[in-house]
Amino acid sequence: MTDGDDRTAVEGLTVEHRTTPLGVDAARPRFGWRTASRVRGRRQTAYRLLVASTPDRLTVGRADVWDSGRVDSADSVAVRYAGPALKPSTRYHWTVELWDENGRPLPEAPTARFETGLLSTDGVTGWDGAQWITMAGKAPNSPGAPLLRKQTALDGGRVHEARLYVSALGVYDAYVNGRRVTVPQDGRATHELLTPGWTNYDTTVSYFTYEVTGLLADERQVTLAAVLGNGWYNGRISENSVYHSPDGNRLALRAKLLIRYEDGSTQTVVTTPDGDWRATDTGPYRADDLYDGQTYDARRELPGWTANGYDASAWSGVEVHDFTTRFPGSRLVAYPGESARLMPQWDRRPQSIAVHTGGSDFTADPVRTVTDPTRAAAAALTLHPGDTAVIDFGQNLVGVPRYTLRGPSGAQVTFAPGEMLNDTSAGADGPEGSVYRANLRTAKATSTYILKGDPKGETHQDSLTFYGFRYLSVTTTETVTLTGLTGRVATSALRDIGQVTTDDPDINQLISNVRWGQRGNYLWVPTDCPQRDERCGWTGDTQVFAGTGLYNADAVSFLSHFQDILTDSQRTYGADGAQFPWIAPGARYNEPVGASGWADCGIVVPWTVWQMSGDSTVVDRSWDAMTAYMDWIRARTGDTCAGQGAIFGDWLAFQVTSTRLVSDAYYAHSARLMADMARATGRTAEAHAYDDLFARIKRAFVTTYLSGEEGRLTVRSSLGDPPPYTPGDSPTRPEDDTQTALLWILKLGLYDTGEQRRRLVELLAENIGNSAAYKAAHPDSTRAGHAENTLSVGFLGVNVLAPVLTEEGQVELAYKLLHQDAMPSWLYSVRNGATTVWERWNSYSREDGFGPVEMNSFNHYSYGAIMEWMYESMAGIAKDPAHPGFKHFFLRPHFDPTGRITRVSGSHLSPYGEIVSEWAVRDSRFTHRIAVPANSTATLRIPTAAPDSVCEGRTPLSRVRGVEHLGFEGGVASYELPSGRYELTSALA
Repeated sequence: MTDGDDRTAVEGLTVEHRTTPLGVDAARPRFGWRTASRVRGRRQTAYRLLVASTPDRLTVGRADVWDSGRVDSADSVAVRYAGPALKPSTRYHWTVELWDENGRPLPEAPTARFETGLLSTDGVTGWDGAQWITMAGKAPNSPGAPLLRKQTALDGGRVHEARLYVSALGVYDAYVNGRRVTVPQDGRATHELLTPGWTNYDTTVSYFTYEVTGLLADERQVTLAAVLGNGWYNGRISENSVYHSPDGNRLALRAKLLIRYEDGSTQTVVTTPDGDWRATDTGPYRADDLYDGQTYDARRELPGWTANGYDASAWSGVEVHDFTTRFPGSRLVAYPGESARLMPQWDRRPQSIAVHTGGSDFTADPVRTVTDPTRAAAAALTLHPGDTAVIDFGQNLVGVPRYTLRGPSGAQVTFAPGEMLNDTSAGADGPEGSVYRANLRTAKATSTYILKGDPKGETHQDSLTFYGFRYLSVTTTETVTLTGLTGRVATSALRDIGQVTTDDPDINQLISNVRWGQRGNYLWVPTDCPQRDERCGWTGDTQVFAGTGLYNADAVSFLSHFQDILTDSQRTYGADGAQFPWIAPGARYNEPVGASGWADCGIVVPWTVWQMSGDSTVVDRSWDAMTAYMDWIRARTGDTCAGQGAIFGDWLAFQVTSTRLVSDAYYAHSARLMADMARATGRTAEAHAYDDLFARIKRAFVTTYLSGEEGRLTVRSSLGDPPPYTPGDSPTRPEDDTQTALLWILKLGLYDTGEQRRRLVELLAENIGNSAAYKAAHPDSTRAGHAENTLSVGFLGVNVLAPVLTEEGQVELAYKLLHQDAMPSWLYSVRNGATTVWERWNSYSREDGFGPVEMNSFNHYSYGAIMEWMYESMAGIAKDPAHPGFKHFFLRPHFDPTGRITRVSGSHLSPYGEIVSEWAVRDSRFTHRIAVPANSTATLRIPTAAPDSVCEGRTPLSRVRGVEHLGFEGGVASYELPSGRYELTSALA
């Protein structure tokens, strides 16, 4: 980079962390922007926000909505609107003027826009009389999805713009004038899946806003139509929730179509129980369930029913749904983020097709079996009754299959998805080569299509359910030809903003597995698994993965919304209305039992979102709920400073830590995070109180668990009970000096002296090393059955394992664990063919077969939390807790002492711009390419034999203008870097 290169641009303009959002319901929206510059040391010293009714008014003196005036501030994240009250259903245009470090104005920023929603939550204001309507006379759970429609004349002149506001009790596919409503994604249109998502319906229902102007063009009539599916509102998944009914819940639609004409007049079409709204359940959608799948009978299609001119006079009427009467306090709110949707760029085509001709030997037909991926992707497959086709997409994914069929009317084709294939090992549920489905438990997860017999072919994809699958088993009752088969990917993780790659293919596969697991399980809420009869928002999984999730994807709005759902759930499902529950929204597994590590999600997620985004809104919004939770624990355990209890302990760990220690450690963890958040948000008294609470918990913890008997330090992690529920093949006896106990003690500093710390690190290294001598000294430990350099943590130890080892100077051991492929290890699943992260370390092996079906998901991202360490310690892009949102951050790459990884490339799009850290080691030479975004700074810690060898070009880095040399210690030189791009080299010993 040269100082004379003066290219600077303002980019990344967002409102409420979204680009050009529709339906913003925040009274004081948050603005954000980035500065991209080639100028080293570029920073913002002042800004001026302009908001106007039209783009041409976005100049000083003409902004007719709000002009902030010049504000001397470097803030560019979550800057609050402070103008007059915004109007509902209104488009606003905005831009920002910036001044640089020299007080000079930066180049003109682009203009951006946002549009408000209805700016109400009561379900009345702004809805123009729209009500929840349902098909008259339809009993819950009776066959057939409700189809609703209304046609009406457009009573104005030329349409200027149109917006659709819509929600459902259940899920919907919405249509306007015969075309399904779409959303823009990556420059093209795509369909959403299962809108409006999942909430605690008794407290909150979401609605969405759509731009539908183009669907009304050149029409003098408008037809608004919708298909309703059960979704989360009516099914087994909602058992044990407040809104669940044993007899089933009737589905309902609420919608408002707002039409503005060029002459300034308006017209609305709303859901009301008038004679113009008609409904039927005789259409092709015969059955749908999130667990069991969907049945579509194409013979029952009603051509044209969503378009103008269709005669629905024979259909049933509609009536007002009783939801408002049952739950008068439920709020109807604009969804604050992006919907879950189908992402065409990630869709998968078949990689192989095996056709089995049936019989007891399940013989593959060599003529119709295709193993070449290129041929399989384009193959036309003819199936006969008795055949079973097994299709491999090469990737475990979440979404729906899409296909084209040709065959006779009435032919039934059944698609049975699964994550694995059976082999001859233990636990298989069918012949070798068939699709393994035992781990789905009671979920039928089956897509059924009945042909209408169109000779041109019939193309279909389910829209009222979703599946987790790599493989599809396909059978048919008649001879049918299948073409165009595609695994369509659905997710709420719509935009990747981070990546890590290495020169080790196994590690790269693990990284891919983590990312695909996130895509599959970030679906409306962060789920535990996408395939079996669960698919719920388990909070323990959520909190351990949150850091990785936010490094990987643009998920600030997604996790902030989940925190709102969790707060709703706290009041309804948590013990005493104060405990954060272990699952949200309320679902079939609700139970108000002490669940440290799960309940603490309500503390960890706000802290993590704030740290990664620099936006403390989620902290302020959650503060009362968080303090209620902490006060509840204190009221339960009082002066003992003990936690609430931990029913799951360190879930699925191979070495059991007592629930008591787990609970007490998480109580300390949450107290520390509360103190951090209190300080950052100006709650000084509360910060002191939580600091004091942490100190008292620490004192009690050290007294209880650290034993120095006979001159030997022991962590009494066996003190107390094992988890009361330990699923099959899990050890049940707690042990002393477990990995998870040692890790949390070191992470939180729950010791008194430096000597204790050194001994704790030794104990941890000895446990992980698991040498023959260690096994001989611990013959009763579960460690005796495992290889050297293996982990033994579960869900609550996995995200702290490598970070603590690195912090304690055990980098080589952290890398040895990363490279280990013996069980238990991260690469054990990779070695056994995984394409997503498994629930169990031993979910499957070629030697031992399938793990216990009661808890054996092959897409369960918790153990993928290792990727946060890959960003922070391997690539070296690490947040600075004192400066959230990467306003200041650390560049601290740790090269691999084992020598297996010699190149790493990492990047993360922070709120200030893209951070890059790419390094390589070759012939005792370390090269490092760095990008520090404008308006931020970084502390670089670079390995070197001598500080003078750290150079940019031929110039020692310490002499580069703007760079401050901070020191040299332990083979690491430290520097403070202004923004800019750097190409560095250093000599290694």
